Amino acid sequence: MTDTALVTGASSGIGEAVVRAMRAEGMQVLAAARRMDRLQRLSAETGCIPLELDVRDRDAVSALAEHRVDILVNNAGMGRAMGTFTEATVDDIERQIDTNVTAALHVARAVLPGMIDRQKGHIVNIGSVAGLGAVPASIYGASKAAIHMFSRNLRLELHGTGVRVTEICPGRVTTEFYQVAFDDPAKRARASHTDGTELEPADIADGVLYAVTAPWRVNVSLLEIFPTEQTYGGAQFVRAKGK
Repeated sequence: MTDTALVTGASSGIGEAVVRAMRAEGMQVLAAARRMDRLQRLSAETGCIPLELDVRDRDAVSALAEHRVDILVNNAGMGRAMGTFTEATVDDIERQIDTNVTAALHVARAVLPGMIDRQKGHIVNIGSVAGLGAVPASIYGASKAAIHMFSRNLRLELHGTGVRVTEICPGRVTTEFYQVAFDDPAKRARASHTDGTELEPADIADGVLYAVTAPWRVNVSLLEIFPTEQTYGGAQFVRAKGK
């Protein structure tokens, strides 16, 4: 039987690229997102099954249990309040945690029982290198760190069920991410451009495809994918004001 994959956040960026890559491999794909017009265009081009879904809608997410899902790509996410934590609004915090963390857990919870019953399945969580190391984006980093530990702990809980768990942690990728992350046009413009060559969504889709098509004996637990010209880490000293 052909595997059926569910990809959230499928209307653009990494999610769209994953749908295209999976369809090229002959998989049946449920492409889920809020923007149905984009999904319909993607369906016309790839043959995926469009599924209108707001991952923050608990009832709609619970209804995912009605579908047979062999592979879940938990990709829906967003960035807000990418400046300092003290500048974040209550809405920025709640939307980001609800979308990046709570929704991802609920989607996984909806499809996992079927995978466990069949003794076969794969949960792929799209994390971020921001969840593995310190970055000046406290809320976003915290949300992706939560996905990191969820992935690792879930892997332990599912040991012996035949269900695999993979976390993909991209570095900088050329997507619409920064168009949503900033309201201020000047900050958005600065954040949207770097001096280096960024990853393309297809690069991350290649990583997802590698994990889900690996032999059953192989569980790719964590995959970090950086642009060649991007690094994290290091040390710095900044003199405190007035000292």
